[in-house]
Amino acid sequence: MQDLIGALGLASIYLLFALGMNLTWGTIDILNFSHGSIFMFSAFSAHLILQQWALPLPLVILIGIAVGAVFSLLVQVVAFEQILKRAKDRKSAEMQMLIGGIGVAIIPLVIAQHYTKSNPFGFEASSFEVTKLTFGGLWVTDVQLLTMLLALTLGLGTAWWLRRSRQGLALRSIGVDPEVASLMGVDRRRLALGAMAVSGGLAGLAGILLTYSLGALTPESGDTLLIKAFACIVLGGVGSTIGVVAGSLVLAFAETFVLTQTSGLWVEAVSFGLIFLVLMLRPSGIFGRKEVRRT
Repeated sequence: MQDLIGALGLASIYLLFALGMNLTWGTIDILNFSHGSIFMFSAFSAHLILQQWALPLPLVILIGIAVGAVFSLLVQVVAFEQILKRAKDRKSAEMQMLIGGIGVAIIPLVIAQHYTKSNPFGFEASSFEVTKLTFGGLWVTDVQLLTMLLALTLGLGTAWWLRRSRQGLALRSIGVDPEVASLMGVDRRRLALGAMAVSGGLAGLAGILLTYSLGALTPESGDTLLIKAFACIVLGGVGSTIGVVAGSLVLAFAETFVLTQTSGLWVEAVSFGLIFLVLMLRPSGIFGRKEVRRT
């Protein structure tokens, strides 16, 4: 039962991180490979601020979300929009944005490595202390509970918003046919900027919560989580919010099972193994369709 709690906590982190990545990939066709660096740099920025002021958890979370959103917007305006303007067609633009995202990701990584000397960093200076709660022999931290609650709320809320709200439907229409969406009056740039800001904010939120949960992150932590997020999205189906929820749960439970039943050496291989199996047996993912309709 304790392993179940741990798996749910892990799935919640995967979901918060992958949710933002899936939002931009499934609607505006941007597979943002700088997402991992945004996640890490949001936590690193909070770490630097906490060296000056001892802040409580809510303010640290707001800092992480704000830094992630602003960073993501900068990536969109400075890099991706310029690529879209200059690319000869949409297909070449997607490849250039993928490579551009990898290039952009190196900048915050090098900055964090320089200041930390590649050592782990955390929130020791925060006024908030993680508390362990015990229930009938089982335990869970208050940060884990908060992470699970936020992941569930944001996951279901995002799925509802994309399917029921006017803005969500407009954003989905861009993923289906951007030209027709523009003819119908959809402001692609405004919605793209909004999607990128939300995506970065979710990455920042995940970075803050994971740092509190683990005690510290390394500058390279975002790269590892990027692979996990990719696995969750492919498992669930690109563009499907409910699919990302399912993919996060499948990956977290699979990794927890491998970790508890073996020496743990094969845990990192689970992500790639699941991606391979899904691509072989059901390329569209658990909730995906053969003809992709991003949801």
